[in-house]
Amino acid sequence: MAFLLESAIFTARYWFMGHQSSSFKALNIAILTVSDTRDDASDTSGLLLKELAEGAGHQVIEKRIVKDDVYAIRLVASEWIFNEQVQVIISTGGTGFTSRDSTPEALTPLFDKTIEGFGELFRNLSYDEIGTSTIQSRAVAGLANKTIIFAVPGSRNACKTAFEKVIKEQLDSTHAPCNFVGQLER
Repeated sequence: MAFLLESAIFTARYWFMGHQSSSFKALNIAILTVSDTRDDASDTSGLLLKELAEGAGHQVIEKRIVKDDVYAIRLVASEWIFNEQVQVIISTGGTGFTSRDSTPEALTPLFDKTIEGFGELFRNLSYDEIGTSTIQSRAVAGLANKTIIFAVPGSRNACKTAFEKVIKEQLDSTHAPCNFVGQLER
């Protein structure tokens, strides 16, 4: 019986240590705006994500804007997934249902693991803000080569909701009972 108790305590400690840290770890984040019409001056959603990430103690090491094209999105995301300096990618835009919205199609084939709960939770939180229109959000997230990728809608409000109510805690190494920081170490 004592052996089983010791084993359970060891397992719990090991699991917790892999998912939580007592000190905050700043992460390197890349922000990708997917848009056919935005430029650096009009990219208010990308700039907001940069501001929120830096305000949370992280470093935004790169920010780009690409056309809403599967291959253009996939090219930049693949480059960042391969780059050992990039730990997190947050994309904004291209998650709706118009014929040009292609961010989920571009990113999901790159995922080693899909984080289904992200889209579910985002839509649940968005329901309080935009009602049933939230069903048209195809927000997705996943892990690829120890890089976490979040794809959120292009509106500033959606970016704020996604970051402040979901992403921020999952990128905080001190958040319990678990967060994604331990999954990002190469």
